[in-house]
Amino acid sequence: MVTPVAKIWMNGRMVDWADANVHVLTHTLHYGLGVFEGIRFYKTPEGPGIFRLREHIDRLYDSCHICRISIPYDRKAIWDAHLEVVRTNRLEDGYIRPVVYLKDGPMGLLVTDDHPVGVFIATWAWGAYLGEEGLRKGIRTKIASFARNHVNAVMTKAKINGAYVNSILAKREAIQAGYDETIMLDTEGFVSEGSGENLFIVKDGRIKTTSLTSILSGITRDTVFTLAGELGLEITEDRFTRDELYIADEAFFTGTAAEITPIREVDDRPIGEGKPGPVTKAIQESYFRVVHGEEPRHRDWITVV
Repeated sequence: MVTPVAKIWMNGRMVDWADANVHVLTHTLHYGLGVFEGIRFYKTPEGPGIFRLREHIDRLYDSCHICRISIPYDRKAIWDAHLEVVRTNRLEDGYIRPVVYLKDGPMGLLVTDDHPVGVFIATWAWGAYLGEEGLRKGIRTKIASFARNHVNAVMTKAKINGAYVNSILAKREAIQAGYDETIMLDTEGFVSEGSGENLFIVKDGRIKTTSLTSILSGITRDTVFTLAGELGLEITEDRFTRDELYIADEAFFTGTAAEITPIREVDDRPIGEGKPGPVTKAIQESYFRVVHGEEPRHRDWITVV
């Protein structure tokens, strides 16, 4: 349950939480065409710091371009709105959710270039997405019976609202079977990603992650490439199979919501020693130093509110 805050930025102005509503005939509600982002901000010595805001806004605009949606505000207005919504609600750390949606207008599957477009940016306090214990000890996962969306069925480089129905079905399946999260394969049977996370494995000190085929280009994923390099660790981007995942020494999820979450078990098989390994812990520790403004090398990744 999301704890309400005072205000949400909606279509150019701050409105009360209870008044941030859309009409029941909102096109995105019916057909799922809309785009969104997930962004975190953390307590830093200088105040709340939004992590990699520029990259998230760039991806929001890229998603709209893929979907042929025109955001009715320029990038500076959207940038300023993110700062305003955090500042107004006086949160030290939390989550930001910008959504670009098709308003109520002509119904049906034909969306014209002049369909009215809305934008809202909400924020709330949100702790560890997969649990504090999961961050410390790792989580149990299950391979989904649902395949990840094919690259030519749903555009996988855009964060499209309706595309996440695929993730919801897979995650519900895993949770109802007693696991913490799901792992999805692509349509050719190779490991893709979690329901909302990118995935890395470690074998003999070398890191591998799925290449940018069926997966979203994660901003936390990109962050890990930089941090791993600074730790002297090599990352390979390539396809890998579920049995290669089974015999990995370590595995972990990355994502804005999930942060760096170790995977201790897949399909009732322990990964390595069944607990977070040294590579995962080193990357996780580096990541949390960075997002909390404790690493001078990456101050440019943080926008202080």
